[in-house]
Amino acid sequence: MPEPPDGPRPHHVCVLAFDGVRLLDVAAPLEVFATAARYTGGGYTVRVCTPDGRDVRTSTGLRIAADLPAADVGAADTLVVPGHAELVTFAERPDLVELVAQLAGGSGRVTAVCTGAFALAAAGLLHGRRATTHWEHAAKLARLYPDTTVTPDAIYVQDGPVFTSAGVTAGIDVCLALVEQDHGPDTARRVARDLVVFLQRPGGQSQFSAASRTPATSHPLLRPLLDAIAADPAADHRLATLAGRAAVSPRHLTRLFSRQLGTSPAAYVESLRLEAARMLLESGASVTDAAERSGLGSDETLRRAFARHLGTTPSAYAARFRTTRAGT
Repeated sequence: MPEPPDGPRPHHVCVLAFDGVRLLDVAAPLEVFATAARYTGGGYTVRVCTPDGRDVRTSTGLRIAADLPAADVGAADTLVVPGHAELVTFAERPDLVELVAQLAGGSGRVTAVCTGAFALAAAGLLHGRRATTHWEHAAKLARLYPDTTVTPDAIYVQDGPVFTSAGVTAGIDVCLALVEQDHGPDTARRVARDLVVFLQRPGGQSQFSAASRTPATSHPLLRPLLDAIAADPAADHRLATLAGRAAVSPRHLTRLFSRQLGTSPAAYVESLRLEAARMLLESGASVTDAAERSGLGSDETLRRAFARHLGTTPSAYAARFRTTRAGT
């Protein structure tokens, strides 16, 4: 008679894939759980299922091979439902929604990445629950499913055994949280370090990088200035200095910033310096070091900027990277 295996059985993760699925919505959970499996001695088994067991083509055109058809999944500890590149897909594919409902019925917990929340809602899994999705589609989720309380700014939301997350890379955030639930913060921290991501993204979806929030502009005077500010936020970027570089008057430059970017030169420079300070704190820098190297200057200036823009302190911000748990 064979000896029983040592230790607990691995946690079974099933990721649903289908034609048109967003590649990163699938890849991010696979990477997190596969990395966690290495650090836990095989604590996870991860499989990709598709509706019929055939390979699928992602939104990028890359094909993903199926490990098994959905009908053969049986019980899963965690089901991951990614989003589709075209939001209307779930409304037009009742068979896919029904498949999600069936798989969820045999799963211990269910996680949606990005617009996968619409599949969960259509399957009735978000009824009476809190949820989130990509910021661009949060209002539509709330409108289509008024029985769901949508939190548009959250990176991820847990309500009982159901998890929903924001767009694309938020699949990493929510899966790190799942790993922490299963194996504790130390393991989640090791996985985050391996993937070179922070353990918990502070704030919500509105707190994207300043550069990515800024409307794109190809204005021949502004573009070189914006690139220079982004390249070295701590340099001298006073209004008079910027105007001198652009060979225009300070008043004209202020009008250009307002017209093209909807902000002032000083506010734009501060936003880039705040972003630099955040990145320094995330990498372990002290408050004083982050203030000096970002160009904000003093601890007090940094604290005021954090309070004004992020509603927290630099120390509290840095502390949030020690765990994935929201609100810790």
